[in-house]
Amino acid sequence: MTDTRPLDARRAIDARALYDHLTGNGSRFLRVGELLTAGAEAAPELLPDAQTLAAEAARPLSAKTGVEMAQALFLQAIFADRARGLHLCHAMQLPRPEAAANAARLARDGVLDLGLVRVERHGRLLVVENRNAGRLNAEDVPTIDALEHAVDAALLDEESTACILRGGVVDHPRYAGRRLAGAGLNLTDLYEGRVPYVMYIEREMGWVAKVFRGLAAPDRLPDELAETREKAWIGVIDGFAIGAATQALLVCDAVVAEAGSWFNVPARKEGLVPGCTNLRLPRIMGDRLARQIIMNGRTIRVDEPEARLLIDRVAEPDGLETAIDEVAADLVDGGVVSIAGNRRAFRVAQEPLDLFRAYLATYTREVAVCHLSPALVANLERHWTGRKARG
Repeated sequence: MTDTRPLDARRAIDARALYDHLTGNGSRFLRVGELLTAGAEAAPELLPDAQTLAAEAARPLSAKTGVEMAQALFLQAIFADRARGLHLCHAMQLPRPEAAANAARLARDGVLDLGLVRVERHGRLLVVENRNAGRLNAEDVPTIDALEHAVDAALLDEESTACILRGGVVDHPRYAGRRLAGAGLNLTDLYEGRVPYVMYIEREMGWVAKVFRGLAAPDRLPDELAETREKAWIGVIDGFAIGAATQALLVCDAVVAEAGSWFNVPARKEGLVPGCTNLRLPRIMGDRLARQIIMNGRTIRVDEPEARLLIDRVAEPDGLETAIDEVAADLVDGGVVSIAGNRRAFRVAQEPLDLFRAYLATYTREVAVCHLSPALVANLERHWTGRKARG
């Protein structure tokens, strides 16, 4: 049975001392994955090593031994400490090493094709498109990685004023030739054991956080006083947005939806904590409705009155492109400088960086408890693999 108890005081102190050692007392930045790898090499009594994690990765979800719980408890200890937790948030908000080269390719070609994600210039707009076509634009490890590279390049781009976040055309037989916002987390990968614990954390702190907070500079904590590099983001719902695809809309400045589309966050059926949805959805749609969506599995259709709490504009399919362009134009009419300033001002009131850090101190452990629970396997077999078997 996996030990899910929080670290005792002694081991929490050890975790924080290890963080100080690995980061040179905060003088070096390590991303979450890099931190866990380096930590395992330096202190194998605290964190599982690469060989142990490779063996765990080869097991289906039902056969996991729970070694990743040590990673969760280590991260919880770091995020529970304000200075170290903010330092790790800072590390994750920096551009990836490949960002400058990717931005140069985008500037030169007007397009950045990363395979599963594509960035394309349309005048002063950039379209960041999830193209995981065979999986209904679901999010998995390679797609999440590609999305972060895409967001980095989009934010570094000098010629654009706003970004459109959208799902591409899929090739699933049921929806062939249609755009879809996204089917959420790839549940097949989850059930078959191909979703590592660290993916949950790097997603929330990586591309999603960068859409919400922009890119940081290494010499300044990216709190609400800092000049982060950011732009307006417009999310689009084509067809449906499930789970992670809905979560992404919560960090956008505006949302445009296709008439007849819908969105949900089926956390109850999946048996997971849905990222930062619990932090963001209540302030956007209200606490009671947020609980209905997260805990009761309520689906919201865009023609329902409640949908307007999230959706700025609904358009028929033949008018959707025009609606997106008009919403984007309205949003950036005052210029990029005022957009960035207003975004920072909203974050002061709604979700300052330290609140995000505190949320992560809970989320890092709770999502691991769910991820390693037999109940998650049972939920997937009841709601996902059983549904697939029935066709």
